[in-house]
Amino acid sequence: MKVIVIGTGIMGTGIVAGLIAQRIPAVLLGRDPGRCAGAVRNARQIAAGLVADAKADGPPVECGLIESWNAWTGAAIVIENLAEDLALKQTLFRDLDTRVPADIPIGSNSSSYGISKIAAGLATRRRMFGAHYFMPAEIVPLVEVVLGADSDPVLGGRVCELFAAMNKKPVLVKKDIAGFLANRMQHALMREALSLIDAGIASPEDVDLAVRCSFGFRFAAAGPILQKEISGWDTTLRAGTEIYPTLSNTATVPACLVNNVAQGKIGMKSGVGFLKWTPETINAAKAEYERKLKAAFTLL
Repeated sequence: MKVIVIGTGIMGTGIVAGLIAQRIPAVLLGRDPGRCAGAVRNARQIAAGLVADAKADGPPVECGLIESWNAWTGAAIVIENLAEDLALKQTLFRDLDTRVPADIPIGSNSSSYGISKIAAGLATRRRMFGAHYFMPAEIVPLVEVVLGADSDPVLGGRVCELFAAMNKKPVLVKKDIAGFLANRMQHALMREALSLIDAGIASPEDVDLAVRCSFGFRFAAAGPILQKEISGWDTTLRAGTEIYPTLSNTATVPACLVNNVAQGKIGMKSGVGFLKWTPETINAAKAEYERKLKAAFTLL
């Protein structure tokens, strides 16, 4: 199996690192040879931190240019990771539609745009899917395989099998809706979390602590459905009857987030969000985040 990854940014590099760690041959395509080679070097360094034998003598990773690459033979799937620009992705997919043999599935790692929009009107759109990873792609197991309006469901199942062979945890999302599966649930939680902060009911730090040390703590062991199968849906019904009418159902983003972004308070990138950051605390938090993700990964 060989996987062709398009895009030399953070996500493309992370996907290649995961492939190296699993000893799966990969091709990384970009628009600049130097940047592509640098991304491969970074991917090998990341992979070396995942598994002890993912050294420089690991599986081959070829570099190539997006516009001129034509060595598709042996490719199991093509995964696009360009910037979140719909027109840019549509242009690339029009090109891939004619250049990539029709038996090779093509996925888009877009988190913003559904594959139905990206592949609209293309002759081979039946073999095109959402292939949505989560950052950091080399650690987080989930990949959402999203069926577009014209995607082949049977082929979608086979794409899930491909990701399972890469040691990922694929889920098949049967309808191309905004946010797909995981981000819809994540944003439902975020809406309530921000509404609680907005109302002065809890601090941002306590919101995080409440999630991490209660139901979030359990999620590495069981998802929300299995957890309630264990605890009993009768209790969930009684609690939901009381809680659901009081939950935020706003169709707009809570004011605390709108105001922060308007003031340039966007998190680590600006040195302040809901929390304040220095270069030292950023490095420490990121290192601790990665350490905990790796520990959770071993459980899964």
